[in-house]
Amino acid sequence: MAARTQHRLSSRRVDTERKQGRYADGGGLYLQVSPQGTKSWLFRFTLGGKARQMGLGAIQTISLREARNAALKCRKLLHEGVDPIEARKRERSSKRIQDETAKTFKECAEAFINTHKAGWQNAKHAAQWTSTLETYAYPVIGSLPVQDVDVSLIMNVLEPIWQEKNETASRVRGRIENIIDWATVANYRKGENPARWKGRLEIMLPAKSAVSKVKHHKALPYDEIGAFMRELEKRDGVSARGLEFLILTAGRTGEVMGATWAEIDLDKAIWTIPADRMKASKEHRGPLPEKAVTLLRGMQDTTVSEFVFPGAQPNRPLSNMAFLQLIKRMGRGGLTAHGFRSTFRDWVAERTILSSEVAEMALAHAVSDKVEAAYRRGDLFDKRRKMMDAWADYCGTVHECSEGNVMPFSQ
Repeated sequence: MAARTQHRLSSRRVDTERKQGRYADGGGLYLQVSPQGTKSWLFRFTLGGKARQMGLGAIQTISLREARNAALKCRKLLHEGVDPIEARKRERSSKRIQDETAKTFKECAEAFINTHKAGWQNAKHAAQWTSTLETYAYPVIGSLPVQDVDVSLIMNVLEPIWQEKNETASRVRGRIENIIDWATVANYRKGENPARWKGRLEIMLPAKSAVSKVKHHKALPYDEIGAFMRELEKRDGVSARGLEFLILTAGRTGEVMGATWAEIDLDKAIWTIPADRMKASKEHRGPLPEKAVTLLRGMQDTTVSEFVFPGAQPNRPLSNMAFLQLIKRMGRGGLTAHGFRSTFRDWVAERTILSSEVAEMALAHAVSDKVEAAYRRGDLFDKRRKMMDAWADYCGTVHECSEGNVMPFSQ
């Protein structure tokens, strides 16, 4: 029987051999036993007429099978005329450079935000990016190299919130996609973007439309606003006055809660909200009806804060939940503060002859049509003042039904 030229050693021989020496497994692979009894793998070869040897690692780290695979890889390199020792040096050098320049997902996210925040509408937008990523993405992928972020990891981020917080989850997915695209262009990763919806995550997650239904803010019918306001006026406290002011001005909750005295001109009855506090990032000048001015003068006599409607601490505005809690205490738990804007809008449409443009301007809605936005130069202030005065008068009257005369306005 011919002697074996390959795989001469057994696992048992590797484990039990104690005598110093080199023991051939075949194909240039040797088990090497030192005088101290330590064992390691050695690959011996000849290149350019010179005998060379290459250590492959200790037996505690590299098994017999792994050593044979490493030796096979070396033989293939030699077949192609490549020195396996030099090839390993280049590979280790490349790996070291790659490790030194590798970026974690969090590092890429922070770089992306710092690069783009100057072009975003306001500082709040950058803060929202950071907040959602810290809450949902960083605990899963923040410390990982951005190159290692794959579809399964993205799913670990999104699946827990996709059903219950779909709007938030959708934003998180989009933000991760943008960050990974940035990292790819910056050469911190290669390959497809695992956070892309089209052709990737759309296969693994239900469509947004299937899990999220539009939730409208429940609004009070406008013919009930007079009775509601009468009840509200009987209540003491900053929250009650703030909600009353919100209804009279058809303002947004955040705009009212963050209102400062610097924005109010009581003599001219104008409230000017700066662009950085507006949803559309555009300054909004709103007329104040007489009842709103009277309310504000009363607040001016009782508060010493820069905020018109201060919270428990004078240097802080009301809590975001203050109006909602007040509405619940009034036994109207199904309503929301934002819903009163819809009440106002319905009243304008059904009880006045004012154009929708005047109402939209009063509500400070952004104009989606670029052509219309380009030609809309004025703010219809005089018409809005008449409208808000009429609205305040309507809110001060208890109505038995929604039938009645349409309010006359000159257009």
